[in-house]
Amino acid sequence: MRLRNDRTIPLCDPFMFGFWNFSVVSGLLDHEGDCLAKSSMRVLVVDDFEPFRRLLCSTLQDKLELQTIVEASDGLDAVELAQILHPELILLDIGLPNLDGIEAARRIHELAPRTKILFVSQEHSVEVVQAAFNAGASGYVVKVEVGTELLTAVEAVLRGERFVGSRFAGHGFSVASDARTPAIARRHEAGFYSDDQRLLDDVTQFIGTALKAGSAAIVVATESHREGLLPRLQAYGLDIAAAIEQGRYISLDAADALSTFMVNGMPDPVRFLKFFGNRIATATEAAKGKQARVAVFGEGVHLLWAQGKAEAAIQVEELGNELVKTYDVDILCGYSVSSVHGGIDSQTFQRICAAHSAVHSR
Repeated sequence: MRLRNDRTIPLCDPFMFGFWNFSVVSGLLDHEGDCLAKSSMRVLVVDDFEPFRRLLCSTLQDKLELQTIVEASDGLDAVELAQILHPELILLDIGLPNLDGIEAARRIHELAPRTKILFVSQEHSVEVVQAAFNAGASGYVVKVEVGTELLTAVEAVLRGERFVGSRFAGHGFSVASDARTPAIARRHEAGFYSDDQRLLDDVTQFIGTALKAGSAAIVVATESHREGLLPRLQAYGLDIAAAIEQGRYISLDAADALSTFMVNGMPDPVRFLKFFGNRIATATEAAKGKQARVAVFGEGVHLLWAQGKAEAAIQVEELGNELVKTYDVDILCGYSVSSVHGGIDSQTFQRICAAHSAVHSR
């Protein structure tokens, strides 16, 4: 983190600030000759690649004649600085250490709702851009187009307008309408099951109802549960072979799915959104009817929890909320409580419940 005005001051200098003491930082800003008061605007630039971060700072300072630019290199610092400074504008990357840009934007949107957030990221998939707007962004610029679009984007979002780069022309991205809008999705439920019989009963009804209505279904489960589900769906009156051939029924191994988006033991938001976004798009295209939806059952969160990675499981659940904001999907997450020695601790249980619109126990 750095504060830039007439000179550059490293905020992480232990001799000056006592290792990330933000009350000290706040006091310094008041003490430094009212440096913030001299600025027409406070800007926070967040990117973990220092040369690119310096490029953004230099461009803003040269063209907009800013006196106060604060820098941060990870998502947690960005959130804390936003809470202290309430900057008018934040330039925010997505691939950040400690806390990804999407989650950082969501927290900043709640703590500093008047701050404008402009994403500047190398990610250019439609799913990721939509997730950025869901998190409270006012604009999105792809890094390779900074030279032609950055200043236009900055001016637009500061005027209260939304900016989307030219490469996204034709895409109608929705935006977060209110900082107090609940982050919980209406159709994202969790089930805690005492045995496989109850789990498969619920999943059969959940998936079977969708397929019978002409919608599509994606099952991300263990091999035993995927195999046990097929005859039950047949008995439910469904031609599963036809649904598979049509592309309306997609079955994936939960452990394999996790391996595609887990990085260093935690879910990577960009990889997660790409993985599920592509498959939901495929299933949606195969579904029948104008009101067709996609039902998604997943137990990758159970595998993470069973491995002692409760925090990773909760972050996956939060990313699931992004999916239901972006797509017409219903999600059921399955936890096989009996299969894990000692069960689930109360704190983890409460946090998992808080990430869902409804919770069932069978």
